[in-house]
Amino acid sequence: MKESENMKENILKILQSVKEGKVSVTEALKYLETLPFEDLGFAKVDHHRSLRQNYPEVIFCQGKTPEQIEGIMISLGKKSCNILATRANKDIFQIISQSFPNAEYYQSSRLIVVNRKIVKKNKGTIMVISAGTADFPVAEEAVITAEIMGNNVKRLYDVGVAGIHRLLAYVNEIREANVIIVVAGMEGALASVVGGLVSRPVVAVPTSVGYGANFNGLSALLSMLNSCSPGIGVVNIDNGFGGGRLAAIINEDQ
Repeated sequence: MKESENMKENILKILQSVKEGKVSVTEALKYLETLPFEDLGFAKVDHHRSLRQNYPEVIFCQGKTPEQIEGIMISLGKKSCNILATRANKDIFQIISQSFPNAEYYQSSRLIVVNRKIVKKNKGTIMVISAGTADFPVAEEAVITAEIMGNNVKRLYDVGVAGIHRLLAYVNEIREANVIIVVAGMEGALASVVGGLVSRPVVAVPTSVGYGANFNGLSALLSMLNSCSPGIGVVNIDNGFGGGRLAAIINEDQ
């Protein structure tokens, strides 16, 4: 029996049990939260992720062929309003755009977005702060990720600690945000400074921007992890998507 046929049979059994009163609606929901997925051979597309996590599966393009990415996007497009693909390049976009004429490519942040419908479901604002202009691509990845997940997002760029008066000029605006994403390379000190100024959760995103002793972002990562400012969570180096996703989850509860 094929996997899809087996899943249909199991779902029918659960629904019949609910109808007969043998299984509660809550118990059935817990079971259905893990189903179904579509087996494409090279990928198993998780169509129920939006039920479990409030947003559909996001495609990480790095390491996948353009044809594989297109196949996954077509599968997701059957059930998802919005599709987000990260770490994409122009060649991938050229192929994707043939199947999705409304797809948009953000070159700096390497994102492909199929934006069919965005509902602003979170009232609070997420502010994305970057230390330098070189951190722009990672910051924009965080911005676009948070926006497509239904959040109001504000940008505050190029306010690093080398000219801290630039940051302090916007303190009141920063404090109005529900969640703050701080994107910084070099020594990554900006996250600690912002964390010490606000009572809101701060998501710190280290970048690989910096000279040799930056170790491709490792110094910024360690600085953020060792921050003495409370309320700071740290994601991986250059992971603007992870920062935007975490901030979106936090903002749902604000």
